[in-house]
Amino acid sequence: MRFKFPLMALGLEVGMIVLFGLFVHYETEQNIQQLNATKPTDTGRFLELYPLFQDVHVMVFVGIGFLMTFLKKYSFSSVGINLLIAALGLQWGTIVQGVLHSYGQTIHIGVENMINADFSTVTVLISFGAVLGKTSPVQMLIMTIIEIAVFAYNEYLVGEIFRASDTGASMTIHAFGAYFGLAVAGVLYRPGLRKGHENEESVYHSDLFAMIGTLFLWTFWPSFNSAIAEAGEKQYRAIVNTYLSLAACVLTTYAISSFLEHRGKLDMVHIQNATLAGGVAVGTCADMEIQPYSSMIIGSIAGIVSVFGYKFLTPFFATKLRIQDTCGVHNLHGLPGVVGGLAGIAAVGMGVSNTTTVAMQAAALGSSIGAALVGGLITGLILKIPIWGQPSDENCYDDSIYWEVPKKIDYDSHFHDYHQLNPEV
Repeated sequence: MRFKFPLMALGLEVGMIVLFGLFVHYETEQNIQQLNATKPTDTGRFLELYPLFQDVHVMVFVGIGFLMTFLKKYSFSSVGINLLIAALGLQWGTIVQGVLHSYGQTIHIGVENMINADFSTVTVLISFGAVLGKTSPVQMLIMTIIEIAVFAYNEYLVGEIFRASDTGASMTIHAFGAYFGLAVAGVLYRPGLRKGHENEESVYHSDLFAMIGTLFLWTFWPSFNSAIAEAGEKQYRAIVNTYLSLAACVLTTYAISSFLEHRGKLDMVHIQNATLAGGVAVGTCADMEIQPYSSMIIGSIAGIVSVFGYKFLTPFFATKLRIQDTCGVHNLHGLPGVVGGLAGIAAVGMGVSNTTTVAMQAAALGSSIGAALVGGLITGLILKIPIWGQPSDENCYDDSIYWEVPKKIDYDSHFHDYHQLNPEV
């Protein structure tokens, strides 16, 4: 850590500064007019979208960070490495997406660039959940650089070549991030963890902290799905559809969790994660005129699928497919992302949207999953190279190998010593 990590982190930041110096400038009314005379030049648009950007920013840094604090000895890494990845990712995402969408010309950074950079970062944070506790900070920096490059290419392919609709990014962010992470986790499979690890479990307060992340994500998800929607009716529909989908998802998640668990008790893992699946699933058709009841149906299906995934697919993946998905990203992002992609195909087929075709929507879903799997496999092979310092099996899910942690206080023995010295107490 003392040499590899500082050198890589500083080297990457120097590289970002150089790239920003060469390619990135402020967005002004004058250069917007020069680039595209048909684009609105009202800089007040920045301030209109800034609240949505703030909501997305909170989701990235607080919501996702705290959602992953459920492991009893890995909370520092969950929140801390989340911050590290996001800070690098938003800079690199600005460059890579900017180069693709400006066709190699100067990148003029505005609020939409900032929102899209956060979106690119979310893909890596989703993938991080699949390998949580089993990778080093150095490996995560490398994965961030590679994954955002692959994501930006696929997002450009889906939006500019296929002209598919994916406003809330069910396919391009959620499905992509989940299957990329699963592919990496499959390559980095550890037979020594097959029977579980003593630290791969939660305690009461760690689950409570994770629930804080859930509530932040659940509250701000309508902003996430509407942030880049076309202003006006489409943005309005994206907010309303997401709002209703999330609400319906909560009810079905609680119902199915109770149905599947012993004596009808609720499982906090389901409540932390599956209650968010409605926001993922409605993303692709969030801005379409699908009617409120349809968004509620999508959310209900997503909650059911996600809970079943946590109950049955996660252990199947670990034992049969040799994929150890720490956070269950397949159930929160992968499956609901596919549901969202299929819902988008169905909506286009029923004539709800006339901006794309069923074939292009299907191609977008296939491209997102295919690019994620190929990119994840290649990234996993790169991360498997021993020089990056992957933690050993016994050191997995433990903050102490990468962080200065407070010394553990044995409260029982401390009380015993105190009582011996003060018997009258």
